[in-house]
Amino acid sequence: MKTSIIGTINATNVIHLDKVNKSFGDYTAVRNLSLEVNRGEVVGFLGLNGAGKTTTIKMLLSLLKPTSGSIYMLGSKVDAGNYKLWEKVGYLEEATFYPELTVKENLDIARRMHLISDRSAIVRVIEQLDLGAHQDKPAKMLSLGNKQRLGLAKAMIHNPEVLILDEPINGLDPASVVEIRELLLDLSRNRGVTILISSHLLEELSKLVDRISIMHKGQLIQDMKVSQMEQALQKNVLLDGRNRVALRRILTEHGYSYEEAADGRLVLAEHRAIAQPEKLAEILVRMGQPPTHLSVDTEDLEGYFLRMIRTEGRKQA
Repeated sequence: MKTSIIGTINATNVIHLDKVNKSFGDYTAVRNLSLEVNRGEVVGFLGLNGAGKTTTIKMLLSLLKPTSGSIYMLGSKVDAGNYKLWEKVGYLEEATFYPELTVKENLDIARRMHLISDRSAIVRVIEQLDLGAHQDKPAKMLSLGNKQRLGLAKAMIHNPEVLILDEPINGLDPASVVEIRELLLDLSRNRGVTILISSHLLEELSKLVDRISIMHKGQLIQDMKVSQMEQALQKNVLLDGRNRVALRRILTEHGYSYEEAADGRLVLAEHRAIAQPEKLAEILVRMGQPPTHLSVDTEDLEGYFLRMIRTEGRKQA
């Protein structure tokens, strides 16, 4: 039975959820969730608080058992007793550590818990996470950002094939965010590590992930490659001039539709304005109303995420 089920999973799938449901009494936290993550992919797992992300992550880690459906990772069924599987999975939810012990001592405990005999694993992750200057400090003395680095170091000490990270860049300064991003990109692109990452820093996430998966009220409402998502982002032309009344009149005369933004600027969403803003500028100049501002504004990931949530909310209303 087990062999036949695994046989149906694509060989490139590292994480495979099939029609997973999780209920707590009458409350359904996750509903009919199917998701596949391929080897070396970095997937951004997004959702508002209560969307089902944390419940899903806990099921992936066998901290919760699905009410129905199946979960496989690296070709094996996810199960708390599957010790061989957990040798290949790293996890960071909240940076946990022994506060009185140093960074190096904390990592030595992690090394022994993973049954790693080679002490050079500690040196490796200290170097990877740039913790050398802090290795002899008690963990309680670290800044929030360096506590996050320590948490990541513990998750990576056993060279896992899968990393499941919940808010890994929380508390990091901008320079550290870039360093962690580059580290994770190196792990995925050059070492084939598969990464599922949840974060509220959506703009930073957009620079890291290959795919975006959005949860809302327990359901997966969007699963899209970043390259496809870029095509789905809304674009608008923002327009302003010295005489807004004249601008509106000219636009109407030439068949352009528009809305007025809160600051009084005009917003054009139709394709011909977005595709040929120079033609719009030419018309305005010819009519004696050269624009003081004309730009094509592209929606960011945060705007896209909120739009998807609002759209789904209207569907469910």
